[in-house]
Amino acid sequence: MKLELVNTYDGSNSLKNLIINDSYHSKYGAINESKHIFINNGLKRISKKKIRVLEIGFGTGLNALLTQLYCDKKKQNIIYHTIDNLPLKKDTYSSLNYCDQLKIDKDIFLKIHNSLWENEIKLSNFFVLKKINCDFTKKLFNEKYDLIYFDAFSPSKQPEMWVLDNFKKLYNCLNRNGVLITYSSKGDVKRTIKEVGFNVFSVEGPTGKREITLACKN
Repeated sequence: MKLELVNTYDGSNSLKNLIINDSYHSKYGAINESKHIFINNGLKRISKKKIRVLEIGFGTGLNALLTQLYCDKKKQNIIYHTIDNLPLKKDTYSSLNYCDQLKIDKDIFLKIHNSLWENEIKLSNFFVLKKINCDFTKKLFNEKYDLIYFDAFSPSKQPEMWVLDNFKKLYNCLNRNGVLITYSSKGDVKRTIKEVGFNVFSVEGPTGKREITLACKN
């Protein structure tokens, strides 16, 4: 996997996958985008004592970091499972500047990346992480979740991730009143998500993006 470190407009880094020519985040701001989509429009919508989160696309680890910071601050118990089949190398994730931008100890971020894959690891009093190294399209789910962060590469660059069967799997592994949130607002994506049974809504996007997609399971 060939990657290039890039700077985004809010000062935070992202990465560009040179093989598929797609970036991990918007050029308008990696931290700004992740906070707006996954924390403000995902995590904050769930009101439970213990929240089970599934992330599709661990990537740079930014979503996991922001989720841990939120749950530690709010004293909110979270079990966080995240899937990726192309983990970053240490020299790559160590170069990302999220901790400098967020003014936090870098050890918090490094513990997320350095924790063993395939194991549930308690990283704080409130945050439990399990990283799963597998191909999501072949993954069978036996556990239930309250919230799904769908953060694959774009539909045009990674179309196999955005097909009906994948969203059926995600619908089935969500608890009642669960939420799926994704950055894509493409009509085809929304129609596919709706077809599996979700109620689909367009909500305001982060800087540089008019809308994102929120899907709810009744």
